[in-house]
Amino acid sequence: MNFNWTDYAPEFKFLSVAIVTVVILAILAPAITYLLTRLATPFSFARDLLERVKPPLRFLIPLVGLQVVWRNAPDDVGYADNVSHILTILIIFNVIWLGLKFVDAVRQVIFIRHPIDVSDNRTARRIHTQTQVLVHTVSFVVILFGIAAILMTFPGAKQIGASLLASAGLAGLAVGFAAKPVLGNLIAGLQIAITQPLSLDDVVIVENEWGRIEEITSTYVVIKIWDERRLIVPLQYFIEKPFQNWTRESTQILGTLFLWVDYAMPLDSLRKELERLCKQVPDLWDGRVSNIQVTDISEKSVQLRVLVSSSNAGNNWDLRCFLREHLLQYIATNHPDYLPKLRTSFYDDQIVPEKNPESSPKLDMAPTKEGNLNLDANLNTGK
Repeated sequence: MNFNWTDYAPEFKFLSVAIVTVVILAILAPAITYLLTRLATPFSFARDLLERVKPPLRFLIPLVGLQVVWRNAPDDVGYADNVSHILTILIIFNVIWLGLKFVDAVRQVIFIRHPIDVSDNRTARRIHTQTQVLVHTVSFVVILFGIAAILMTFPGAKQIGASLLASAGLAGLAVGFAAKPVLGNLIAGLQIAITQPLSLDDVVIVENEWGRIEEITSTYVVIKIWDERRLIVPLQYFIEKPFQNWTRESTQILGTLFLWVDYAMPLDSLRKELERLCKQVPDLWDGRVSNIQVTDISEKSVQLRVLVSSSNAGNNWDLRCFLREHLLQYIATNHPDYLPKLRTSFYDDQIVPEKNPESSPKLDMAPTKEGNLNLDANLNTGK
């Protein structure tokens, strides 16, 4: 069998046209993206976005041009439909890549324009949180629609999907229940982005653990605990259960520490010492609140509550540790008699001798020079 080039002349001719088109568009793609970037120069936000989506754009332009060529292929090119189908799938993949790159570029530009490494970063943290949650949600939607679009290019995809929905029965119900947590977390992420019950770097107490919000994804939140452990919590938790947020409106916070002293402790001198100690650490104490109050009295001691303020929770913790140590040292050094005491009184009528005096302890109750009773118990049993 002899191979006749004339039989395949239309295919080779059309293939050469397609190759030339791809080469030309591949050369022009960088110039086109550069021109778009130059046109967007007055608009800094658009310029930054275009700078970050150049790679998928440079692939998309030749693919779209090649698809236009194959769509106009003559009827005698037998493989045109198959190639066009493959190109359609490649274009959809490229659009998914472009969409994800665009969403991530928006996130990066917003993060750069709203840095959180500043002293007053409350607004920036709120914007970061909204952006990050919305980026995860939009990325999920882009991937979902992209996969759906690829499946729709196959003629049998709709029939397979319809048959699964019609005959799945309990399996479909199980899939629905399995997807419920994912959808619930997705909706919870949107609620958190809109209502802002928490933000990145917020100080929270969750499950009796103190930490900071380190990361918010589309399904869970990562909390960095003070001892550098990580607590992973589903997004739905923050919608359905109560939790403590110490920095929702402001990072300023009040902290307490408790002391137990004797009834006779002079509180004025202790308040002056508290004020002096607070002024020693201006980087920990913000100057708003420093106070001592009697919050409880028991039969043995008095409870004092020391209330101090700081610019953030970390400083307040260090301040309370500092004050607890130095106030205790101040009392022990200057007022050692006013530490908590155990008071005991003895009366003559409460001492009842045993029937057998030989086996009972002998108590010497002679008064000392100071006027106190000297209780000398002789535990000799008369051997």
